[in-house]
Amino acid sequence: MSAESSGASYAAAGVDIEAGDRAVDLMKEWVKKATRPEVVGGLGGFAGLFDASALKRYERPLLASATDGVGTKVDIARKMGVYDSIGHDLVGMVVDDLVVCGAEPLFMTDYICVGKVYPERVAAIVKGIAEGCVLAGCALVGGETAEHPGLLGADEFDVAGAGTGVVEADRVLGADRIRTGDAVIAMASSGLHSNGYSLVRHVLFDRAGMALDREVPEFGRTLGEELLEPTKIYSLDCLALTRTTDVHAFSHITGGGLANNLARVIPDGLHATVDRGTWTPGAVFDLVGSAGAVERGELEKTLNMGVGMIAVVPQDSVQAALTTLADRGVDAWVSGEVVDRGDHAEAVTLTGDYAS
Repeated sequence: MSAESSGASYAAAGVDIEAGDRAVDLMKEWVKKATRPEVVGGLGGFAGLFDASALKRYERPLLASATDGVGTKVDIARKMGVYDSIGHDLVGMVVDDLVVCGAEPLFMTDYICVGKVYPERVAAIVKGIAEGCVLAGCALVGGETAEHPGLLGADEFDVAGAGTGVVEADRVLGADRIRTGDAVIAMASSGLHSNGYSLVRHVLFDRAGMALDREVPEFGRTLGEELLEPTKIYSLDCLALTRTTDVHAFSHITGGGLANNLARVIPDGLHATVDRGTWTPGAVFDLVGSAGAVERGELEKTLNMGVGMIAVVPQDSVQAALTTLADRGVDAWVSGEVVDRGDHAEAVTLTGDYAS
């Protein structure tokens, strides 16, 4: 046997360059759909290009950046053999962090790490990312697919993404704008979104022994289908609010739950009260709580409990805000108000019981 034929190779180490090239070919059609006029060039370069001259219309443009993943929800996708919804989730987790400060999402990049490149699977993930970018109004300007044999199993993968947005300096939203008497408007989540899946998986699979293909009457579909429900993307809805109302702040309800995330935009000296009785959490939250005997406080600091985004607006903007959101098909309601801190030790208090 010749030295050439017996020598080590990248392929022998488990990395399939040809499969990676095939994945790129398959994803190109989807990436083309996730674009903006400012994008320069196409897929395949070492870096994505975005024409920054478009920012000249701003007096003082501030660039906002965010990065995130989708956590252990990828394990559900892997077991279900469904991959595009995970890409959609990734976009939602990133762009809705950007829009909290009032920034318009401009572009995203992604990173997909796999144990083995299956071109169709990678392309499906990118398809979901591209579709999510279209819903968010941003471009997908590039990404990376990395094959890690020996570190990940052949069917294992993870995804991450980073996004960039822009906001006028004097239009940045946040705690400094909030005043006593402001209303807290809740926007319904589409389900669990992409947080708390370590608890969900532990409760439903390890403790309750449920199967992903189990039909759940309360869901009207299988458990796996419910758990893979894509994260709602609010960015364009929030930007619409900034144009039609005097929004003071947004809060993206992700890991840590409603109270902890809303507290991040409540200034010292003020307090937000949120009435649980203004909404009914979806059936999936009840299932997690009952199957694992999870206390309400633990659920509330882990899961979004049916609220994916909060807008804080002055009282005279409430009706306009609710009308704007209703016109865009967003289920929203007044859930609380901002008051003086007084004797409250915490920035946010959840009161009452959830509506049945």
